[in-house]
Amino acid sequence: MFVKSMKGLAGIRDAVWELLTNESASHSWDVICRRLLDKPLLFWEDLMQQLFLDRLQTLTREGFDSISASSRQLLIAALQELENSTSKSTSNKHVHFEHNMSLFLWSESPSDLPSDAAWVSVANRAPCASSGLSMKAQAISPCVQNFCAALDSKLKVKLDDLLAYLPSDDSSLSKDMSPMQAKNCAFDRYTDAETVQGVLRAHSVACIKHIMDCVRAELRSIEEAVQGQQDALSRVKLHAVLFMARLCQSLGELCPHLKQCILGKSGSSEKPVRDSKALKKQGKGNSEQVLPVQAQWQEVKELLLQQSVVGYRVWSSAVVQVLAHGFAQSLLLGDAGSILATATSWDELEIQEEAESGSSITSKIRLPIQPSWYVQSFLFSLCQEINRVGGQALPKVTLQEMLKSCMAQIVAAYEKLSEETQKEGAFPMTQNRALQLLYDLRYLHMVLTAKGEEVKSGRGKQDSRIEKVADYLEALIDPFDLDVFTPHLNSNLSRLVQRTSVLFGLVTGTENQLTPRSSAFNSQEPHNILPLASSQIRFGLLPLSMTSTRKAKSTSRSIESKAQVLSEN
Repeated sequence: MFVKSMKGLAGIRDAVWELLTNESASHSWDVICRRLLDKPLLFWEDLMQQLFLDRLQTLTREGFDSISASSRQLLIAALQELENSTSKSTSNKHVHFEHNMSLFLWSESPSDLPSDAAWVSVANRAPCASSGLSMKAQAISPCVQNFCAALDSKLKVKLDDLLAYLPSDDSSLSKDMSPMQAKNCAFDRYTDAETVQGVLRAHSVACIKHIMDCVRAELRSIEEAVQGQQDALSRVKLHAVLFMARLCQSLGELCPHLKQCILGKSGSSEKPVRDSKALKKQGKGNSEQVLPVQAQWQEVKELLLQQSVVGYRVWSSAVVQVLAHGFAQSLLLGDAGSILATATSWDELEIQEEAESGSSITSKIRLPIQPSWYVQSFLFSLCQEINRVGGQALPKVTLQEMLKSCMAQIVAAYEKLSEETQKEGAFPMTQNRALQLLYDLRYLHMVLTAKGEEVKSGRGKQDSRIEKVADYLEALIDPFDLDVFTPHLNSNLSRLVQRTSVLFGLVTGTENQLTPRSSAFNSQEPHNILPLASSQIRFGLLPLSMTSTRKAKSTSRSIESKAQVLSEN
């Protein structure tokens, strides 16, 4: 009971082992035991081993209970610091980064690159030595780094203490002893090594689950507080949600001693590169090769990532709710002034039509080439919110859910608009406004819908809602005009999506940025950015430099002046 560390237990065990291994003490031990007890007495196995194991389990449980309690206090202290600080009045620069992650991502610091980055390659670098630039690439804030470092240091102390009770190497017994000593040794000191590692593993998993329970409780209370609030984006509680989501996302990577506590000896020598390859192999169905210990570590990582996704979902639902509410308000403004204020430029096209007499008639039509202002504001605000939290590190499922929820809210707003316009006394829906609304709806659907989402459930139901709204808007347009407008409207849409495919960044997704450009190469549409070479048939899209165009203009002018002089003569 007075032994407070694993090293103390290991020292007593080794002293007992040396005493019992001594030849003078064990010379007539078996003979005396058989005369007194009629059976051999195993001093360590029968009397001492269970006492040591019980004390070891008690020390491990108390140690990890203190780690769990201190981690909970550290989490509550970090959340209170976030809640008590505002974006303007805060003395801690790291808390300031939690309010706006882009300030951290786009700031330079001396720790961005390691000091030996010039002469040490990435392959030879230690797995735990991560530079500040890699932390920024993963959007891991300094507060999250500090929390993980504090937890990892406590786990390291506990692990180093426990490793004193375990063999330093698998072949340590054969190295330390001669064959005669191995034959005469009293007992196997490391026979319960697997049991000790199992105790360590169980308490490590329980500690992480305790931290996740605290995070889950905090997320639940914050979700109830911000639900339905239109000022949720300016509230500090959302920053706390993002902090906990990043924390769960980073614990598995920034706490290498947690991995070693669960994996045991296999975790210390394993590199992250091998780990990632093992993950890919598991995804391909080679689960029979995974050890139970590795499966338990993967289960812990999965639990952490799932909790991280839950935290990001609280944030994303609040963002979508606020932005979609503003979009619906602008869409439902039915007075003439509001409609004109949100209108954008239209394009004028000349088309050739055949009259009844057989002659061709040239007429001009006007079609929208830009979405309404509130559509652009909605997409821009969505990009701002994603970039503010480090969108490059958001889980893919969070972005997909966010865009799907945005599209559902937008369709609901259009459905409400169709109900409002059908009421008596409502502002009449003109053909031009119906064209603009149809253009906006098709554009939003093309931007916010990823191409790999066709197979997912619920997509057909959403598409049917969009088509129903589109049919209502098309019914407000003259059928003859609609037949003429549709191909030009679709070409305007595809051109607009190509132009804005990179503008809205993560909102459009990587699937939509790689749009096929074969149709653009075959078209004869002149580019309005750079003048193209008209004489080079082989390189039709080769732009001309300013000097060549100026020379061409000057030479053409001199030729024209000479020709004019000759004609006058």
